[in-house]
Amino acid sequence: MAGFIKKNYKGILLCLAISVPAWLIVKIFSVLEVIGAPVIAIVAGMIITLIIKDKSSFKDGIAFTSKKVLQSAVVLLGFGLNLATIGQVGLTSLPIIISTITTSLLAAFIMFKLLKVPSKTATLIGVGSSICGGSAIAATAPVIDAGDDEIAQSISVIFLFNVIAALIFPTLGGFLGMTNEGFGLFAGTAINDTSSVTAAASTWDTLHGTGGQVLEYATIVKLTRTLAIIPITLVLALFRMRKERAKSEKGKGISIKKIFPMFILYFVLASVITTVITSAFSGVVLDYANNVFGFLKQLSKFFIVMAMSAIGLNTNIVKLVKTGGKPILLGFVCWAAITGVSIGLQHVLGIW
Repeated sequence: MAGFIKKNYKGILLCLAISVPAWLIVKIFSVLEVIGAPVIAIVAGMIITLIIKDKSSFKDGIAFTSKKVLQSAVVLLGFGLNLATIGQVGLTSLPIIISTITTSLLAAFIMFKLLKVPSKTATLIGVGSSICGGSAIAATAPVIDAGDDEIAQSISVIFLFNVIAALIFPTLGGFLGMTNEGFGLFAGTAINDTSSVTAAASTWDTLHGTGGQVLEYATIVKLTRTLAIIPITLVLALFRMRKERAKSEKGKGISIKKIFPMFILYFVLASVITTVITSAFSGVVLDYANNVFGFLKQLSKFFIVMAMSAIGLNTNIVKLVKTGGKPILLGFVCWAAITGVSIGLQHVLGIW
């Protein structure tokens, strides 16, 4: 333990020095929620890394934060998922969710081929667009062994279209004559990140005086979408294992434990624990359990902010800007495709 602390404490403290202010500033100024603390942390990290000329003493701690803390964040995210609640309400949105996810992944693959975007960046943007933005990227990045530059690029693209969606979707929904349920489903299936889903749904509730019902429904739809992290990351892990095995002679030297994303299984276990406890208990015990799960969910969000600060510290902002055109175009196509499919299917199914 002493050796671990000596090796990593400087880098971890630097990440905390970035992530704590980023976390607090969003809490204090709620208008910044549409941007999100992870984006603020990653940008701050990229700027600070230009100032610090010698990062050798911080290197190990930054690496630990960008990898292990990020994986821990994904595991803790599971404590925010009650599978029973999602099953009761979210199943009605399942056809649209499956369609939008499939559309986004296909769009990402096609644009990857056409634009020659690096495969890992294309995968992260495709998964982030189709599932749940930064959380999906956080879960997928370790599985495909993505670099910090690729993670930062993907987060930046997702952030751009999150902001646009949060700003224009309430007006677009009103123009199209959507019902409250229709807009909740639209926001939950067509906006990438939970913070932006919340922002758009809250704006709709304020404009239409719905008392928060759209926010609640959109959030459940979004959580249902989040569950897609599990099959997609497992498929990507199996694909990577197969690819690595093919490179090695008869699989020698390949550690399944090293490649397989065990943290995804822990994420599933956390979701199951939350579901079982909230279903089996009531009263004071349930209130206590919900408080604990709520704390763990918030800790998960903070760990993501902390990991993003580490990723920012390892990212070359000049290179990011120079190579940003194609990933942004790829992200736009995914986002536009999801938006079109969500609106089109709702119209066909007569939801609004």
